[in-house]
Amino acid sequence: MPDKDTKATMGTEDTPGSKASPEPQDLRPRVFRSIKFFVLCHSALQLAQLMISGYLKSSISTVEKRFGLSSQTSGLLAAFNEVGNTALIVFVSYFGSRVHRPRMIGYGAVLVALAGLLMTLPHFISEPYRYDHSSPEDMPQDMEASLCLPTTLAPAPIPSNGSCSSNTETKHLTVVGIMFIAQTLLGVGGVPIQPFGISYIDDFAHHSNSPLYLGILFAVTMLGPGMAYGLGSLMLRLYVDIDRMPEGGISLTSKDPRWVGAWWLGFLISAAMVALAASPYFFFPREMPKEKHELRFRRKFLAGPASPVSKGEDSSSEQSPGESLKQQEGLAQIAPDLTVLQFIKVFPRVLLRTLRHPIFLLVVLSQVCMSCMVAGMATFLPKFLERQFSVTASFANLLIGCLIIPLAMVGIVVGGVLVKRLHLGPLHSGVLCLLGALFCLLFSLPLFFIGCSTHQIAGVTSGPGSQPGQGLLPNCAEPCSCSSDGFNPVCDTRAHVEYITPCHAGCTGRVVQEALGKSQVFYTNCSCVVGDSPVSAGSCDSACSHLVLPFVVLVSLGAAMASVTHTPSFMLILRGVKKEDKTLAVGMQFMLLRVLAWMPSPVIHGTAIDTTCIHWALSCGRRAVCRYYDHDLLRNRFIGLQFFFKTGSLVCFTLVLAILRQQNKEMGSEVTASSPGLEQQLLASEPEKKSEDSRV
Repeated sequence: MPDKDTKATMGTEDTPGSKASPEPQDLRPRVFRSIKFFVLCHSALQLAQLMISGYLKSSISTVEKRFGLSSQTSGLLAAFNEVGNTALIVFVSYFGSRVHRPRMIGYGAVLVALAGLLMTLPHFISEPYRYDHSSPEDMPQDMEASLCLPTTLAPAPIPSNGSCSSNTETKHLTVVGIMFIAQTLLGVGGVPIQPFGISYIDDFAHHSNSPLYLGILFAVTMLGPGMAYGLGSLMLRLYVDIDRMPEGGISLTSKDPRWVGAWWLGFLISAAMVALAASPYFFFPREMPKEKHELRFRRKFLAGPASPVSKGEDSSSEQSPGESLKQQEGLAQIAPDLTVLQFIKVFPRVLLRTLRHPIFLLVVLSQVCMSCMVAGMATFLPKFLERQFSVTASFANLLIGCLIIPLAMVGIVVGGVLVKRLHLGPLHSGVLCLLGALFCLLFSLPLFFIGCSTHQIAGVTSGPGSQPGQGLLPNCAEPCSCSSDGFNPVCDTRAHVEYITPCHAGCTGRVVQEALGKSQVFYTNCSCVVGDSPVSAGSCDSACSHLVLPFVVLVSLGAAMASVTHTPSFMLILRGVKKEDKTLAVGMQFMLLRVLAWMPSPVIHGTAIDTTCIHWALSCGRRAVCRYYDHDLLRNRFIGLQFFFKTGSLVCFTLVLAILRQQNKEMGSEVTASSPGLEQQLLASEPEKKSEDSRV
């Protein structure tokens, strides 16, 4: 009730510059002139935007199987999200204060939603998924076509490129091109959302409430990647063609290597959430009344017995309006008052000046190494868990969303709390970064030994009557006319040998057994199996599937240790450059992270994974998706690449600490050589530095 009068006068008195007339503001609902409601809307929007941006990573192996993509191509597809973002971020930063920020956020969010819908288009324009290419289209899949039939009775084998035509290749290129365009638009649409939202909150929130609002915003949006993996876990349990199921149903389960989940459904749900969250932004004003009062619970909290900290914060908050004015004036001199040509002329000089700071350069390089590790793991860890431990895509996403991402969030919070509570300066922040990188590296060492070798695959690795590299067809199945591109794996559980199709195992019969409401398919009369015992449909289970939890726990602990370095490394960047260059330094940091880490890392990891493939599926004479990997080689190269980037980060932080110690020694020698009065003056200014560090 006491705020009624103040709210009534806010529309006329507190509008910055009194540019906007009160009439159009009065027509808006009061809720759209509340910065608290803007924080709520922006939290929901960034949560939905991060969900749709991260969803592809949760279904990357499914998209590969559905459209016959290599890991290198899928890594490039994931990286294209950053291409559009990086290309436009400089222009957005330059024109940020000259546009209607809420509307620009709304337009960007609408573009993100449309890009999400475009990402689902390949599902609707493609033919229904056929998981058994050895059977003709007019026959039920998994039927007689994949059995061993004498050459005289079997239909003439169709070569792998016999059903190909220019139309088929054009369709494939169209589908892949649509996904690349959609990923680029996802990045372009996300450009204005975060920077415009943060600056809008900082401009119109009370100077004491702004850090709290931004903290709430970041805390909520950190849940986005975890929710993306959770959504992927749910959607990939559903069959891809759930909207157009065949009449006789399907005989696949989610454990079958040919299973493809409903990857497109997650994009539809995420796009709908983004569109819903975008709608309020078209009703927010360009400038809203600045918040006049500090939050009540914040006042009560700061008025408590913690006098030393609260006094420091209060005194700093009294100075902050003047400081913010100076900062605004400085930014105004850098960007809004300059023309585009002047900005281009000034930029290289300031860029070189910033890059000459060794602390800034080394910290950014260490963050590039960490980001390369994170980008590769976020993109391909679900696929790695599927292949290495024979778990379903749904379960792999569930583990990442429930263990790894929450522990990484905890690591970021712990790093921030340590910097705040212990009043860490640059030197101690460097020590914390070094310890975090060191423990992250140590937790990754056991990962090289958690896993097992690829089981025997007849004709691919080793099997009865054949040697590795001899071809797909074992000698015992030579009387059969087996399709060269068929893929319907069966497992001889006694010998733990896998065959690519029942035909390659020499099986002539098929039996379906019903047990506990589930049907299990067995193939009988198999000439390549000792004792002619039946073989079960599906790949052989991994001998080390029970090790998936210890593996994920170690990865989670390593991610938490790496996340601890986030806040102190950011502090080192702010302390390593001149005051007037801080804004540009932070912008350059994010630019370098995108260009050097988030864009190339998925491609590098995908290429490394492709080099471990031992059996490719062919589509129209070209290599499509990989069906079997050398598990030992896959583990060593994937974890080795992660280990390489973690080592690079550790080396950079070690050099940073050495430079900081050298600088402290030089400052100490200067202080002792100078007058005692100067030494007392430096000691007296130490508490002020601590309070400033804790605020940042």
